[in-house]
Amino acid sequence: MAKKLFSDEEKKQIVAAIRTAENQTSGEIQVHIENHCRGDVLDRAAEVFEKLKMYQTAQRNGVLFYLAVLDHKFAILGDAGINRVVPKDFWESIKDHMTSRFKKGEFTLGLIDGIHSAGEQLAAHFPHQGDDDENELSDEISFGA
Repeated sequence: MAKKLFSDEEKKQIVAAIRTAENQTSGEIQVHIENHCRGDVLDRAAEVFEKLKMYQTAQRNGVLFYLAVLDHKFAILGDAGINRVVPKDFWESIKDHMTSRFKKGEFTLGLIDGIHSAGEQLAAHFPHQGDDDENELSDEISFGA
């Protein structure tokens, strides 16, 4: 089910949103989708964050969008660098906006909106470093069981 949540075209749109956001920042954004989340969604997102080695970015400015499709759970997790500079309720406000899109069945648009919002904050605090700025993490959507 996780791999079928988005069509091939929708997956391309999501990856394009990640690339567009990352072209403005040294930050990294990843999307991970799986069927089930056992236990607390933030704990699971932290496990995935670790598994994807998102903590290894030079400025600790990675952002993970984690979705558990069949359990209707999702979380946004920022690394220490980005969490130090965004407003206290920033991730929750993005999550609220995404939830309103998801409730309308607009999963692709909701995720893209969230990616753009995260990208704007990343760009404001971690601007792109020009030719020296390397893409530290994959832009492709990762999938779990």
